[in-house]
Amino acid sequence: MGFVEAAVYGVHLLFAGLWSGSVLFVTLAVLPTAMDGDIDPAPMELVSNRLKQVSRVSALLLLLTGGHLAATFYTGSSLLNTTRGNLVLVMVALWFLLAAFTEIAASKLSDGLAQQKIREPARNARPFLLAASLVSVLLLFDAGALLGL
Repeated sequence: MGFVEAAVYGVHLLFAGLWSGSVLFVTLAVLPTAMDGDIDPAPMELVSNRLKQVSRVSALLLLLTGGHLAATFYTGSSLLNTTRGNLVLVMVALWFLLAAFTEIAASKLSDGLAQQKIREPARNARPFLLAASLVSVLLLFDAGALLGL
């Protein structure tokens, strides 16, 4: 692996970890606080907006870096006919799910927070953040399986 591929791979891993970690942190640490009403809407709105920012930037960078890595290390045939290729395709599908669940959750939060509510928007966002968290964990396992092959 050359310098460029190593740098692209490093950026890919950095933003994959940032995105997954952000979703897990909001789900496990921030959301329960909001559901209990122990945080004001204004700081929760900042958290929600930051989560959207991290999600969107990460999705874009992962698309670019992942596309470069896939084009460099795989052919269409190897993506479809090898275990490694199949794991890469599963990863792409999971990233799309993560982006969708994160966007929906942040939208559910923003809608209620704009009305100065906290508990209801947190409850409305919870199923989507839980789904995003599950997808994040599956992505980490998928990446581990890729590294193990």
